[in-house]
Amino acid sequence: MPPRKLTREGVIAAAISLADEQGIDHLSMRGLARHLGVEAMSLYHHLADKAVLLDAMVDSVFAEVELPAADGDWRAGMRRRSVSLRAVLRVHPWALPLMESRRAPGPANLAYHDANIAGLRAAGFPPAEVAFAYAAIDAFVYGFVLQETSLPFESGQEAVQMITSEPFSDLLSPYPNMGWFAQEVIMTPGYSFEREFEPGLDLVLDGIERRLAAALG
Repeated sequence: MPPRKLTREGVIAAAISLADEQGIDHLSMRGLARHLGVEAMSLYHHLADKAVLLDAMVDSVFAEVELPAADGDWRAGMRRRSVSLRAVLRVHPWALPLMESRRAPGPANLAYHDANIAGLRAAGFPPAEVAFAYAAIDAFVYGFVLQETSLPFESGQEAVQMITSEPFSDLLSPYPNMGWFAQEVIMTPGYSFEREFEPGLDLVLDGIERRLAAALG
């Protein structure tokens, strides 16, 4: 059988697939090479080391996010972008702590950040308000994804089962407000943590809108 022909794009795609399945902590150049059925040295013809591989993987994740347009409608653009970013990070949860950590960002990474700034500038945000709005929106989106991917349940039904079973049910008994929240929120039909995302995002956008109006006088 002839040796497998590697491409840079194929290596990156395989690494992302492995990280999606196993998490980023289990990804290594040697393990990736085994997965691809090649020697580890073959990978270094395409990606110099693991840091370069991670840069490329993160860039691919950024490329999946819908970019806001610089059309003056900053709220609609940032809302769509935020919903898209959350959806992408749900598929690639390993990427969350890496998204803003790259010292050698790729073109999709840079284009993403440039488009966000462009959308806010086109709407007349002063420099300080661009910085505030960008940070506030990302803090909400990244924080929400971190929280929802860390929860010990996947659905409202699983959450109910958890809080009504030992040991959790016994642990709740001395805490009446936790018990109230479990009864009035989590145990109501149709509960899911993800339903909190878009209303929470709208609260953030409302605050930015008010702040912008005050800044512009």
